[in-house]
Amino acid sequence: MFAPRTAPWPLVALFTAGYLAPYLLPTTVGRLERGLALSATQAGAVGSLLLLSSATAGFLLASHVERTGPRTLARLGLLLAAVGYGGAALTTAVPAVVAGAVIGGFGSGTATTVAATRIAAEKDPHRASTLGLLSVSALAGAVYLTVPHLPGHGLTLAAIALTALAVWPLTSRLPGGTAGPLPTEPGGTGGTDPYGTGTDRLPHRRSGMVLAGAMLLWSMAQNALWGVSGRIGVDQAHLSEPTVGVVFALALGAGLLGVLGAGALGSRLGRALPIGGGTVVIAGCIALSASADGLGSFASGEIAWNTFYPVVLSYLIGLAASLDPKGRWAVLVGSASALGTAAGPITGSVLSALAGFPVMGTVLALGLLLVAVPMTGVALHTGGRPLLPGAVRRRGGHAAALVAATTGTPTGPVPEVGAPEQPVVEIPLDGTPAAARGAYDTAAATRAPGAM
Repeated sequence: MFAPRTAPWPLVALFTAGYLAPYLLPTTVGRLERGLALSATQAGAVGSLLLLSSATAGFLLASHVERTGPRTLARLGLLLAAVGYGGAALTTAVPAVVAGAVIGGFGSGTATTVAATRIAAEKDPHRASTLGLLSVSALAGAVYLTVPHLPGHGLTLAAIALTALAVWPLTSRLPGGTAGPLPTEPGGTGGTDPYGTGTDRLPHRRSGMVLAGAMLLWSMAQNALWGVSGRIGVDQAHLSEPTVGVVFALALGAGLLGVLGAGALGSRLGRALPIGGGTVVIAGCIALSASADGLGSFASGEIAWNTFYPVVLSYLIGLAASLDPKGRWAVLVGSASALGTAAGPITGSVLSALAGFPVMGTVLALGLLLVAVPMTGVALHTGGRPLLPGAVRRRGGHAAALVAATTGTPTGPVPEVGAPEQPVVEIPLDGTPAAARGAYDTAAATRAPGAM
């Protein structure tokens, strides 16, 4: 009998609160532009500052989650998010809005850092991140259906603040400090070295650095388009704001289906194909969406793009989590991604202002095709599937073990495919009398039938 797997709902909720700000970026930037009489570049810069503050929190707190305590840091992040976004939503003074966005962004980054660290320590990080993406996509879709029908510049900011307050009670189920071991620590080593290797060095440094750099550019390309998608729909495709909101809600709904598909698929195709192939498809979707001149092309590009984006993102999160069971690469790669996300709105605004939306889309698509190469390389290099614990392969025979099929299969003490076999050592047992040769007779098959 196997115990049913329980979903890590506090982590899913924290993930949702941290990721909601980037998901609502297009309507946040658009509302700031129209509600505060800012230029497109100025509004994009405010969005970039928000996301840059979020990335800064990740870099500063990546190694302090377990030491300070996940519950303490999560509550601090949610408090900053509620105060920052809430304050920005209640004022029309541009300096106060900018300050609130920066404070709220740091809170979002703190919540995301705690969620990423704890998710990486789960037995199945891909499942936990998939549930988080489902949750944030559903919530953002509901906001996109509601906000366009209401006035005011701060409605999306208020939605993020209220989400932070709603998640606060769930933080009581998070650990308070380093008194208990991480879920992946066998035997409860209690802190710095989950596998008892005697070292706390960051593993897979080269792969992690390549993945972090690629994720920065990957996220920048995604959010360069996402930050100006509202303007493409209104200015180039000549759609109304409520219609654009419906398209975004449908796109995020399609993203839910994509995440469900990724969760059902698991690691049957490995990570390299979904990451590399999915990024190529996303590049085509971005080029289509940026060149849209009507409802059909705009909706097709946005819906197809948002279907594949969370799928690839879920595999990238799982890949980063697999590089270090303590979650440090998950946080650092996530923070690099947040830096790219922060640079996205201003990049999209500048490129579209200089060359127009179609040229911007072409440039972003070409950049994604280039970035797909190193990300796929990291997935291939670090994607060797480990054998299940206790599995063996006999020399000269068929495999006598199943290959792990889930993303969250523990690594570390489990030998990888192709690893040298452990030598068989004979262990003498003292005190056991040796059997006399005369005690054994010949095999029955060598005697005549019925012979005694």
